[in-house]
Amino acid sequence: MAEKRIGILTSGGDCAGLNAALRAVVHRAIRGYGWRVFGIRDGSLGLMNRPLDFCEFDLSLVSGEMLRLGGTILGTINKGDPFAYPMPDGTTRDRSQDFVDGYKELGLDALIVIGGDGSMRILNKLCKMGNVPMVGIPKTIDNDVAQTDYAIGYATALSVACEAIDRLAPTAASHHRVMILEVMGRDVGHLALSAGIAGGADVILIPEIAYSLDGIVAKVAAVRAEGRNHALVVVAEGCKTEKGLAMTQLHTGGEARYGGIGQYLAEKLGQLIEAETRVTVLGHVQRGGTPGMRDRLVASAFGVHAVDLIAQGKIDRVVAWQHGQVVDVPLSEVAGITRAVDPYGTLAHTARGLGIYLGEMAGG
Repeated sequence: MAEKRIGILTSGGDCAGLNAALRAVVHRAIRGYGWRVFGIRDGSLGLMNRPLDFCEFDLSLVSGEMLRLGGTILGTINKGDPFAYPMPDGTTRDRSQDFVDGYKELGLDALIVIGGDGSMRILNKLCKMGNVPMVGIPKTIDNDVAQTDYAIGYATALSVACEAIDRLAPTAASHHRVMILEVMGRDVGHLALSAGIAGGADVILIPEIAYSLDGIVAKVAAVRAEGRNHALVVVAEGCKTEKGLAMTQLHTGGEARYGGIGQYLAEKLGQLIEAETRVTVLGHVQRGGTPGMRDRLVASAFGVHAVDLIAQGKIDRVVAWQHGQVVDVPLSEVAGITRAVDPYGTLAHTARGLGIYLGEMAGG
């Protein structure tokens, strides 16, 4: 097989397991096919910059230590759409051709993109425009990428959230408090639902299921009636208020992101129940740290399969984890598509079966 030059980049928010995927791609490409692998720095920006910002991998750079590294050694961005790139003067400019030109200048034969549904959508559009062969690897702690049971980063983030609940429970009991844990997840509740079940929460609030303050108050009262002096509430950051208002906070540059629903609930519940409420916002702690075992395994399997797809001439595909094995699906079935929690699925049914208040639905 003729030597190929493939590029790989990480895009969107960072998470645990990205470096394991990079390592797998390099090992499979070099050991399996004798190809050259170029890491593109800072997502699409590495191909848009002049001079190009990249590094060539060799096996000496991808030892087992990479498995244990959080984040991404290539760097990443989660803003700066190349089709409407923000300029210093406040205007936007279409820099998509810079990306395509950079790909050609580097002499690449294919591109592997590690990203979430939003990154896949933008990169898919870029690659279609420039006739760039692309294979995607899904990653996000939100686990909302379509067509895959697991995305890189989710398992580790879930472990962090569970550990947080484990640590909050004793202090809640010691002080007779209602503890509220706000976790990430964007517009979906996969992380909150799974962490809440695994951590023994009494209340789990997710964007997919409406709730009421009265329902939460009733659950806390029921917990007390059972003889327990504290309660645990897990809420996804994307949950809205009872009036349907999204809770957001302004960050540097005027960007609004989800955050604040935990504090909102604490203030409201503090007026309705005779117990102190405390809030913990887990935030970016969920993204960082050493990747867990499952993320290392899934990322490694994804990386190997992505390279094999290129070798087989199968492009415009995304690797996915389904029924305990790696498969691949059309990129069009993933890019820009969000996988929400099924309100009647197995985990939702499990939560209700355990007596967890999950919102205002039949059996809730």
